[in-house]
Amino acid sequence: MVQSKKQRYLFLAFCLVPTFLMFSVFTLYPLFNGLYYSFFQWSGASSAAEFIGLDNYRKLFSDEIIPATIWHDYFLVITKIIGIMILSTFFAVALTQMKIKEAPFYRIVFFFPNIMSVVVIGILWMFIYNPSLGLVNSGLEFLGLEGWTKAWLGNENWALPSLVLPSVWAGIGLFMLMLMGGISNISKSYYEAAEIDGATGWQQFWKITLPLVWPQIKISILYIIITTLNGSFIIVQVMTKGGPNNATHVMGSYLYEEAFVKYNFGYGATIGVMILVLSLITVLIMQYFMRREKVEY
Repeated sequence: MVQSKKQRYLFLAFCLVPTFLMFSVFTLYPLFNGLYYSFFQWSGASSAAEFIGLDNYRKLFSDEIIPATIWHDYFLVITKIIGIMILSTFFAVALTQMKIKEAPFYRIVFFFPNIMSVVVIGILWMFIYNPSLGLVNSGLEFLGLEGWTKAWLGNENWALPSLVLPSVWAGIGLFMLMLMGGISNISKSYYEAAEIDGATGWQQFWKITLPLVWPQIKISILYIIITTLNGSFIIVQVMTKGGPNNATHVMGSYLYEEAFVKYNFGYGATIGVMILVLSLITVLIMQYFMRREKVEY
């Protein structure tokens, strides 16, 4: 059916305007509203907000906790990228190329944590790390390693690393499925030709599989960075609440504490601006370093 130019424009407007309105209400408005309140001293409960200019930003640069929260966030980013990408790539290759009969079952098992709430995952791992009844200490005692047992979430040196395992466990399934989709689209003829040429399985992985699933790997890494810098506060809030002694505070959990516990919404909004800026800078840097030409065979 031939449509006039006016009808096409009306159709595009019908499709785009509702989406743009939703994006404006739930993304643009909070973004600019947070930037606006970062210049005010406001409790969040009163109707009066005092304009203080750049004082919140001066406080941000002199706050001793802020550098620690930034380091904690990037520690989680780095460890999650390494852990999730290595394990998800291994399982994706194993389930697509090793002809495992139970592959559909393992897909469900690995993806199951992704359908669970982060709150549920945090509570579950709190029980696993429980000093008296948890599986970690119980397993160490069973192996005769009583000296290694400790209050994992209550130890300043081990609390932050203890958050890595549940974070990695919860993220493997999604990225495994993304990589499996990419691997499944690779023509079998490439592997057959490589095998005829005498290439080992390891060489086939490095020369064929990895280059051809690089777009999925890149998207996965960027997604991990964005979700960690903007959402790691949830598991921190559930499992440690930033303790002990601020040893696990990330930028998001510190924002929550300042805004909703200390009722300093102006300073909380300033921390939110910092999270946005660091997220954008990190993503742009990673996109620059991960850029490469599309591989075709």
